[in-house]
Amino acid sequence: MTTSGTAERRRGDALAEAGERTLHVGRDRPIRISTGHRLLHHDGKCSRPHGHNYEISVEVTGELTEEGWVVDKGDITQVIDEWDHRFLLEAGDPLVEAFEASGDGESVVVLDHPPTAEVMAVVLEERMRERFPDTVSTVSVEVSETAELCATY
Repeated sequence: MTTSGTAERRRGDALAEAGERTLHVGRDRPIRISTGHRLLHHDGKCSRPHGHNYEISVEVTGELTEEGWVVDKGDITQVIDEWDHRFLLEAGDPLVEAFEASGDGESVVVLDHPPTAEVMAVVLEERMRERFPDTVSTVSVEVSETAELCATY
């Protein structure tokens, strides 16, 4: 075996022995999306359609892949970007039908629960887990609706 072959084998062993690692995306500079929503069954002003500039950060823990990462950052941002400039609504909200009737049905993301920051964090985590490799053990998503309201799952 050549010297470069030995060095290559050692690098491969180092990856195999690295154990679980955590990737932080958006920790110091959150991913920002603009999303509308309303809380259909809320008694206050949040029952009216409105929007926020959400800040999202993600932590993913798992074994390193052959590519040398826990997950590709692009796979994280792809899931989040699916909600950028969309309107999040709860299933059964009459606005879902209104968007569809107006020809703008592609602008709506329908959730099974009210589109609160807490629910958004849970759903984003679930969607990421579905798409990430089996080497990922945990995904944690933090959604900040405002500087005063932040939800972590």
